[in-house]
Amino acid sequence: MPSCMPARRLLFSALVAALLLTAALVPVAGAHAQEAADSLSADGASTDGGSADDTSASAPSSPATPSATSPAAPQAENRSLPPADAPADDQGDVFPELNVYFPEGELDLRVNRLVRKVFVEGQVKYNFVDGDISAFLRYRYYGYERTYQLSVFDEVQFEDLEDFSNDFDRTRGILLLTEWPLTYHQRTFLLSELDRITSNKKELVFDTGKTNLFLRLGYQIGTPNDERSNAIVGENRARVERLFTAFRNIGPGDAGLTTALTWGTDLAVGDFDYTKLELSGIKRFELPRGAFLFGRLHGGTFLRQKILDRDLTEDPRLPATGKYSIPRAEYLRLDGRDNLKGLQDRLRGTEELHLTGEALFPWFVHQNRRALKLDWNTWYWALYGGTGNIGFDSSIYTDYANYVYDVGVGFESSFKLRKFQFFLSGLVAHAFNAEEEGTTARLSIKSYH
Repeated sequence: MPSCMPARRLLFSALVAALLLTAALVPVAGAHAQEAADSLSADGASTDGGSADDTSASAPSSPATPSATSPAAPQAENRSLPPADAPADDQGDVFPELNVYFPEGELDLRVNRLVRKVFVEGQVKYNFVDGDISAFLRYRYYGYERTYQLSVFDEVQFEDLEDFSNDFDRTRGILLLTEWPLTYHQRTFLLSELDRITSNKKELVFDTGKTNLFLRLGYQIGTPNDERSNAIVGENRARVERLFTAFRNIGPGDAGLTTALTWGTDLAVGDFDYTKLELSGIKRFELPRGAFLFGRLHGGTFLRQKILDRDLTEDPRLPATGKYSIPRAEYLRLDGRDNLKGLQDRLRGTEELHLTGEALFPWFVHQNRRALKLDWNTWYWALYGGTGNIGFDSSIYTDYANYVYDVGVGFESSFKLRKFQFFLSGLVAHAFNAEEEGTTARLSIKSYH
């Protein structure tokens, strides 16, 4: 690793600080109500075109920022509510958005602006514990029949801080995402992406200096603003990771479905050869006294993967993922905020299945309670549970002895501090039947002006 890498980290830190200061000084003309509804399930906003008489909760009315993957659906299908991605009337508004995650120590800053039919967004993700940094610049054009998104990105990740290492992996790429709305709740996607991968990490020795060229065809029913679902059919590096489901209305029948087929090719400049199928379903169940339960089912498999002639037994540090012509970032995962939240092991594989449930119970909703010099609006208690398995063979689906289970308790809340609205979520979860059993605490903070 070049000796200048620590200096680069300092430069990255200075860049992020400058962006934060700039965003803090940018005047915002109105409250970013759509992002508020997407961020906190306690607000109960219907952002996917649900019925206007949904009395579970409501969101304040103000101009909304276009969603990254929501369709430009005709308004004739639901005249009571405009499409969730309808461009704001005031084309001069700038919408900063900040998300912070603990214990990961990750900061996600976005600055958005709509100029006529073109939506311009800059995004920086910075991990101030490990020094990881990702930068994104995207343009979205909203047409009547389809939406186009062009993105360029540069992502650099280092080893964990406790490893005292400057080893890194870097991915630079460009993508074009096209979306066709079929109806108000149904849409299709076509993603073409090219990633250039470089690294000096031991586990990425087989990927470095290579290019991942792939196409992805996706189909979605239900909420167009669910980040977990959109990461399956669109770009997955830039998504906002939520601890809990951030919607009250999901789609027809309070259910949603997302599926995608990814084809990685070694033609032209491509170096990898694989075909991946991924599917995710979500369903809301009503419980007594205003409580409700969200169930999520996620599964994935590689329909085709090229097996390489490599002897991984020569070095026990080489991961099993090096056996296939698949880039490490495309493997399925079982851990993380979007999967089994209490799992500490970083598990990857070509076959994966997991199921999670989130039950939310209202303490108080749409009230003004003063505590800690803050005005608290909403508070939900949460019970969480999940189970799943992952591996490199289809036998994992029926290998019940190796399924991982995790349970947890948490909360979702919103409060105001002067002119800023904050959304605070927390969870403590414990995974069982895992190689590294332990209790994981997660916290996320989102704010808008």
